[in-house]
Amino acid sequence: MVQAAAALQRAHGVARIGFARRGAATIVRECYQEAGLRVRMPRVEPGLPVEAVVINTAGGLTGGDRFSLAISADEDADAVVTSQAAEKVYRSSGDVATFDTRIALSSGASLDWLPQETILFDGGALRRSLDVDMAGNARFLAVESVVFGRLARGESVDEGFLFDRWRIRRDGRLIYAEGLKIDGAIARALAAPAVAAGAVATASLILVAADAAGRLEAVRVLLDKADGAVEGGASAFEGMLTIRLLSPDPFALRRRLVAVLTLLRGPVPRVWSC
Repeated sequence: MVQAAAALQRAHGVARIGFARRGAATIVRECYQEAGLRVRMPRVEPGLPVEAVVINTAGGLTGGDRFSLAISADEDADAVVTSQAAEKVYRSSGDVATFDTRIALSSGASLDWLPQETILFDGGALRRSLDVDMAGNARFLAVESVVFGRLARGESVDEGFLFDRWRIRRDGRLIYAEGLKIDGAIARALAAPAVAAGAVATASLILVAADAAGRLEAVRVLLDKADGAVEGGASAFEGMLTIRLLSPDPFALRRRLVAVLTLLRGPVPRVWSC
């Protein structure tokens, strides 16, 4: 008798984090965590926004894993959500890992979504989405960065799959939509001048705020101070500031990313320096 192959066990995780204003401070009004996602609230210095750190206890993602995160900030709440470490996407056995993040910001709320970089291994497959619904006078800062292989170990990502989808709505109106898809021969695609010109680390940032356009010149001055290891550009439109960074050196890109974030918001979360 021929036995069917056993289905591989897949990881999943669900988390919900809700913030609310209580007097002069922001508090955590909801914290739900299930299976492979955990949330921790480290102590922060007085005067800094409340901070939540999301942890993937599975140690990474691989084909078929399913994770979802929901973040909400009530009226005038001020918070930061980050990740404990870089997210690793390991070789897939055929399926695609998914990580979906949904964010809702009420009137006057401010949220910084600052996960650390995602490292895609050779053969990794990831579909990721970020959906934001925000009030017209809310503030939102987000960053997503991807490293293709670990340079220090001489790794390259010859084959793989990455689909990254962003949607941001302000007062119900779609103001920002983006999709990035790289499928198949990733190393060859990244080598193309019109794609990444050999870069193996990328980052995208967006600031949606009343003063976003006013930050453009300072950001461009910072990017112009590049030492050649990082290429970047910035633009502003409709109350948004967008920034792109590319580098053949992931550590150099991280340093530049920290500098940009520090300019836009002050010091990065402590877990970023671990």
